[in-house]
Amino acid sequence: MSALEITPIAYIYNDFPTKFGLPRQSGMSSHLISRIVMEKRFSNPEAFRGIEDFEYLWLLWLFEPMGKREWSPTVRPPKLGGNKRMGVFATRSPNRPNPIGLTRVKLLKAEHNADGTVLTVAGADLMSGTAIIDIKPYLPFADSVPNAEAGVYEANAGCLLEVELPEDIAALFTEEQREALKEALSYDPRPGYKTDDCREYGFEYAGYDIRFTVKDKKVFVTNAFRKQ
Repeated sequence: MSALEITPIAYIYNDFPTKFGLPRQSGMSSHLISRIVMEKRFSNPEAFRGIEDFEYLWLLWLFEPMGKREWSPTVRPPKLGGNKRMGVFATRSPNRPNPIGLTRVKLLKAEHNADGTVLTVAGADLMSGTAIIDIKPYLPFADSVPNAEAGVYEANAGCLLEVELPEDIAALFTEEQREALKEALSYDPRPGYKTDDCREYGFEYAGYDIRFTVKDKKVFVTNAFRKQ
């Protein structure tokens, strides 16, 4: 059987160039703004006729920026403490036979100019530079099941942390960037098995190295260094 050829149709760009710190699921950071820049051959405005009639879109994308990994039938989800093994098809782990992700985003704007087509979206959980392989409209009457069971992920759905962002660090970002950063931190970016209150963590965001600690269900942003 011949291999299926998949061609990226676009690339997404935002303030998260690395995996750590990135929202773990779509919609967890409604203030995180991303730009989807279409590849030239797929940038024909006719391909997007009617897209602005939809409030949300589905993105199909590739896990490649997170590093190529061999798939495994069982995985240890970090948010579950790294000790519980689950079947890969019962998780959203990137260690899959085909490294394809699915994300729901809110469409803010569709633009067509001399450089091509650009979609501005909110709520993505993709690293900057991730390849998009398809875009489809989200249909609430068909795609939404509000009371569906969420298995072991249910327990983590509403466990938000309070975030303390000092004024001098907050001033480094736009209002939208500040809110997106606070949303990402409120879900505790640390793996579930990392519970050392004395340890300082860091991740890159919007051109800065953000440093923070967590204690008593509260996140303290301790510093922000401009990346060179």
